[in-house]
This record gives sequence, C-alpha cells and structure tokens, in this order.
Amino acid sequence: MKTGDCDILILPGYAGSGDEHWQARWAGRLRTGRVVEQADWHHPDPEDWRARIVAAVQEATRPVVLIAHSLGVVAAVEAAPCLPAGIVRGAMLVAFPDIETCRNLPASVCSFAPVPRDPLPFPSLLVASRTDPHCSYARAEEFGAAWGASVVDAGEAGHINVASGHGPWPEGLMRLAGFMTTL
Repeated sequence: MKTGDCDILILPGYAGSGDEHWQARWAGRLRTGRVVEQADWHHPDPEDWRARIVAAVQEATRPVVLIAHSLGVVAAVEAAPCLPAGIVRGAMLVAFPDIETCRNLPASVCSFAPVPRDPLPFPSLLVASRTDPHCSYARAEEFGAAWGASVVDAGEAGHINVASGHGPWPEGLMRLAGFMTTL
C-alpha cells in the first residue's frame, strides 16, 4: 500500500505535537495525512480521545493507517475494539508510555490506565526506545507482544520527540514506508 492509497490519521500524545514535532511535519508532508484533533491536549479525557479517533476512522473515505505517538498509542489501542471492521489496515505506534507505572507522567495521562492487552485487529508496528523516560524497553516489548505488534528497537532515542532530537525524524518516515509495503 502507498500513502496515497489511504487516509493517514495522525494521533499525537499528551500536549499535542507542536510544529517542530515529526508528526506535525509528516501531516504537512503526507498528502493524505491529517492530525486527529482532541478537545484538550493538556487535560486528556480517555472517552473523548477514543470517540474522536473512532469518528475520524468512520469519516475516512479510503482505508486507514494510524500513526500514533505516546498517549496517542494508548488511545489508539483503547479505540481499536470500537473501530469499524476492516477499515484500519495498519498502525505505526511510536514511544508507548507505560501509563500503568506512570513513570514521569501527569495524572491526567495515567487516567487512561489500564492499557488493553488484547491483540489488535490490524497489523501494527511498535517503535520503542531503550532510553524512553516514560517506558522501559522491556515493558514496550511486553505490550507489543500482547497486541501482536512487530517491535522495532529504536536504540537510545529517548521519547522520540523534539526534546530527544527527533524533529523531522527521517528514519521514522523510512520505517513507515517499509511498513506500508507490508499492508
């Protein structure tokens, strides 16, 4: 599958993705990509975030590929059972935060716990860092295995955001292209 053959829904995490974040850059670069906006990026409500993802998928006019970062990963996993069957063809999940242990996370983020461990109904790729301050690599592997996701070791990449030096993140875009060929 090529990016032009699907609707790419970008799911930012807590506080959204500012202009320099790779997700914002990708939304501007990918012709069929768009950010799923949330009502409040700084005070996330689990039910509202899930509902907005479900609505965005239902409104899609082509097959959907999800690209989620941080809390967006959790929201995508939580929304998965409510998504119309067969529309989402795959998901690239980046920097899953372990909200169950709440390592360095705001209380509103932790309100999304517990995280479902059911297999996802679509192929998924979980990109995890060995130095993510919000999730150990072992926990990311554990969740990835439960979801049936292929886990990619991003090395010592922090939270894979602007603060960790991942503005445009060309390696991620290459990883997305490779993943898309499998869908």
